[in-house]
Amino acid sequence: MAPVNVATSAGQYPIHIAPGRLQHIAESVPANATRLVVISNPVVDGLYGEVLRQALAGLNKPVLTIIVPDGEAFKSLDTLNTIYDRMLTEKLDRRAVVLALGGGVIGDMAGFAAATYMRGIRYMQIPTTLLAQVDSSVGGKTAVNHPLGKNMIGAFYQPVSVDIDINVLRTLPAREVSAGLAEVIKYGLILDRAFFEWCESNVAQLVALDADALAYAIARCCELKAQVVSEDEKETGLRAILNLGHTFGHAIEAGLGFGTWLHGEAVACGLVQAAVLSGKVLGMPETDIARVRALVRAIGCPDIAPDLGESTWLDLMQGDKKTEGGEIRYVLMPAIGQAVVQAAPLQQVQETLSATVGDVAIDRRAAQLADLSGARA
Repeated sequence: MAPVNVATSAGQYPIHIAPGRLQHIAESVPANATRLVVISNPVVDGLYGEVLRQALAGLNKPVLTIIVPDGEAFKSLDTLNTIYDRMLTEKLDRRAVVLALGGGVIGDMAGFAAATYMRGIRYMQIPTTLLAQVDSSVGGKTAVNHPLGKNMIGAFYQPVSVDIDINVLRTLPAREVSAGLAEVIKYGLILDRAFFEWCESNVAQLVALDADALAYAIARCCELKAQVVSEDEKETGLRAILNLGHTFGHAIEAGLGFGTWLHGEAVACGLVQAAVLSGKVLGMPETDIARVRALVRAIGCPDIAPDLGESTWLDLMQGDKKTEGGEIRYVLMPAIGQAVVQAAPLQQVQETLSATVGDVAIDRRAAQLADLSGARA
């Protein structure tokens, strides 16, 4: 498969998508790199760290591995400081290259470490979750969380490459697959109705991790995101549509405690909430709203939001990065395949919350995930 290219103000970089790409990772390493810094977590490093280091061995460049704790709860300034401590102790220079081996948490933290160490060194994204492969590894958003908000401390800083190995998805838990598919269908909702319809028709293959279906879906998502990033790298306008479902989703994550729900699970539920609000504000057809809910259920994600209490919901959404002048702005859809960013009347937001929150049905959620695991067997 030909690389997907992302054009940015700093130049162009490739997204390589292929089964077994990890074994060919040396092709993406800048020739003048002095040292390589693999940043990962214990789980991913245990699965793929040695494969990566073996693939890098032929370059004859020193490789430092930094292992940080696994999970959204550790995407923090404290963890970031442990990365800085190792890099400074090892006296890494400005031609060192960071390799982010992991999911979105690792990619965001390693990218931010690279963006800020000595005012910026190069880094490569090697995403190992579906969510990271289709979304967070592409576009240069790097960040850590703050107790008062998700991704509030960060920078736009582009990688030199994104290397996606489809084979690594076979070791993902069903819950992680489900969460990643939420970001896949998001692209269809905001930009490409035909792709959304393709997802509806191929949801069983996607859940089962069919290689051909995954390759197409990942490539299409990367193409769509590359188009948006090329037009609006710093999220001053168009790029904000990529946050469909995230205003609600980030509130869920913060309200429950980061890591209680996976990011993709919260976004999936947020997609349903955004669709319901879109119906009230923009007249999104009821049939489209029903299709969004049905596909979210089909991928095994929650479609009922937790009842955080209306005041908590509104307070948390007020902290969203799209808020301007104290006014919460939402990504809304006139119809599937179209998106706009605008404010919504408080009454309609309140009505949406009333219609979409409730018992999160943990028992049904467990059954969904068991079904997903069975589909992959």
